[in-house]
Amino acid sequence: MPEPGEISPDALQQRLERILLGGKRKYTRLEVAEKAGVPEERSRRLWRALGFATVDDDEVVFTDADIDAIRTADQLMNSGLIDPGIELAVTRALGQHLSRLAEWQVHMLWTMITENKEIGSSERQIGRLVERLLPELEKVQEFVWRRHLAAYAGRALALPDEDLEARTEVVGFVDMVGYTRLTRQVDEEELTDILDRFESVATEVVADHHGRIVKMIGDEVLFVADSAVDGAEIALALSERADADETLPAVRAGLASGRILSRFGDVYGSVVNLAARLTSTARPGTILVDKELAGELSGLPQYEVRTRRPVSVRGYNRLRPSSLRRARDRPSGMFASSQQLAAEMLGLADATPAPDPVADEAEDATADSLPPRPRRRRRR
Repeated sequence: MPEPGEISPDALQQRLERILLGGKRKYTRLEVAEKAGVPEERSRRLWRALGFATVDDDEVVFTDADIDAIRTADQLMNSGLIDPGIELAVTRALGQHLSRLAEWQVHMLWTMITENKEIGSSERQIGRLVERLLPELEKVQEFVWRRHLAAYAGRALALPDEDLEARTEVVGFVDMVGYTRLTRQVDEEELTDILDRFESVATEVVADHHGRIVKMIGDEVLFVADSAVDGAEIALALSERADADETLPAVRAGLASGRILSRFGDVYGSVVNLAARLTSTARPGTILVDKELAGELSGLPQYEVRTRRPVSVRGYNRLRPSSLRRARDRPSGMFASSQQLAAEMLGLADATPAPDPVADEAEDATADSLPPRPRRRRRR
């Protein structure tokens, strides 16, 4: 029971809902379709595709804003800008992305209200807060959206012959090692801090090296990059940042290069699956790459690419990965020149390092024997 003078969570939710929906619920779904001039079945499909819960025909749950929204969506679909064959897929993608954004924003708003009792106890105060906050959020969202539109439009115009849906890119997964065990060892607040830190580091690193985050999947980030070097640098930098951050567990990564299908913000294809399998095979603190990417990186002096033993994973009977590291310090001066000359005389100067079973065993044993990294507890 709420204390005297306080608003119950249900009452607070109802007040927020009236403000956010822009009016009182007063129409059924059939009435919305009729007033918007949209066929009933079409309005039903659009509503479902946007990810909203199905409602009975006699439920009064819609507002005047819903009529305008359904009418606008129908006009957009009929404008010819969107192929009728993919209109529901476009609608689903829009609903899914905005649903996640709305969930975070409502959580933020709810926290602000519940932590400030003087706001939560007055509908007028809640109204003022929402009226001030929503326009600012809309401005930021529109700015970010337009910037991304400009970035992708620029690429499309610069490369008019490139298929933007199916193209060659580097796909990478980086995930935190021991995440399941970690969730059993820390409380929700500390887990939230760890996830926030990981997302923050991943976002910074991917942006710094010209990549794009496809999605965050709990303890894992999926990204794409246009070049082999950008993909390698993202994985290496993420591993190094996690290793230097005492609040984060070690990470592992898998990278693959090839043709991918990009559809509604997500990526698909055998290259994506291969990168995921490589990640599941990688040891803590290691980065595994496929044969294609290993070939692109092996000739670059800043990296060390070593072929590993074949492994069997789901979908691949004999997957032969290569490990990726930054190149170790090389000898310099006259001694380096003599080594290079000897290598050239033997025809080994440009050779890719052969598999080293002894080194692989030592590396695996070292990784397995590493104790979990201690994490600093947050001061309360």
